[in-house]
Amino acid sequence: MNRLFLPALLVLASVSVSAAEPAAKSDPRAVIAAKFPELRIEDVRPSKIPGIYEIRVGADSAYVSADGKYVITGDMYEIDTRINITEQARMQERRAVLAKLDERDMIIFGPASAPQHTITVFTDVDCGYCRKLHSEIDQLTKLGVRVRYMAYPRSGPDSPDWRKMEAVWCSNDRKSAITRAKRGEDVKAPSCTTPVAKQFELGEQLGVRGTPAIFTTNGDYIGGYLPPGKLKQELDELRAAAK
Repeated sequence: MNRLFLPALLVLASVSVSAAEPAAKSDPRAVIAAKFPELRIEDVRPSKIPGIYEIRVGADSAYVSADGKYVITGDMYEIDTRINITEQARMQERRAVLAKLDERDMIIFGPASAPQHTITVFTDVDCGYCRKLHSEIDQLTKLGVRVRYMAYPRSGPDSPDWRKMEAVWCSNDRKSAITRAKRGEDVKAPSCTTPVAKQFELGEQLGVRGTPAIFTTNGDYIGGYLPPGKLKQELDELRAAAK
């Protein structure tokens, strides 16, 4: 949970309290949505607890009482099964977002034959563990793992890191360029329109807090670096658990 999420949420609610008063009392979703200007009514969903509604802002979730007076942040668990209900909702959203991405905007390394797994990795050319993962990319692909790279320069816009990643995405041979950049080599390319800003924003939306950030096609957020063998094992176990 983003530690800034609750304060930001309360600010959003406070600036729109007056707008919430005339909301349709027959529909609690309208009452709640009226208090948070970034929300649409369809973004407010009933939770597993009667009288409590779930709202989502980016990668963060919160729960709000039907009268819109109380907000709870944190993950909801089902006690008997120990299932994280909130994480299940996040996975569903991540799965939908990842499925819609245009692979032409990515840098992809894959096995010669049909892959066993595909992962989407938000990466940074100056990140030590990103470089380590990339140095083992051949081992990963031999294990049947297809890697789809997305740009996530941690230093943010207008930083040297950002400009390096734009140069990579502007290169005629992106795969060679990202390999050279992750070796610390200087990559030069004519300026162009890149998806770097869009991918960085998407990473923020999905809750990326560091790199490499690894996601499965099912919406699992594995997190950071794992050695090739352990990563393949984790992917196998996640797939088996999803069946």
